Amino acid sequence: VWKDVDGILTADPRECPDAKPVPFVTFEEAAELAYFGAQVLHPVAMQPAMRTDIPVRVKNSYNPAAKGTLITRKHTEQPLVSAITSKTGVQMVDITSTRMLGQYGFLAEVFKAFEACALSVDVIASSEVSVSLTLNKNLEPSRKERGAKTSDTDPRLVALKEALGRVADVQITSGHSIVTLIAD
Repeated sequence: VWKDVDGILTADPRECPDAKPVPFVTFEEAAELAYFGAQVLHPVAMQPAMRTDIPVRVKNSYNPAAKGTLITRKHTEQPLVSAITSKTGVQMVDITSTRMLGQYGFLAEVFKAFEACALSVDVIASSEVSVSLTLNKNLEPSRKERGAKTSDTDPRLVALKEALGRVADVQITSGHSIVTLIAD
């Protein structure tokens, strides 16, 4: 795959000028990097190569002598952290159960409501009585522009708060970021 950088880098070169090429990553790591903000590959770009176990090399069309990054099923040279990515403009939904502690079905209710409201969840953190989720702004089916922001007045979020209001307190906040460390 020919790009305008020397392979998959350890960080976004616009944010970190000292970012270095990563020599090897697995298909899974490449998919995670792409999903969580690395713009060198699209999140689904590796699926055909993964299915057929065909290695992929990311090279720089402006610097063909650079080694690039080799993407394979497995590799042995594994640093603790392969790369760091980030997403900005993230919206978070904090949901705290109003039911008694230990009642089953809370998360099922939460995910039914997200499905009914056609909202795609990005990252999840949960405990016995609460769950915090981020919304995947690029995958929301009814957004007119790629990357368009949602707001708590978005009809789907209003419907979500209404649906979950029977079992939980819901807070929606904007302006968050996700920082992801890709590690084995």
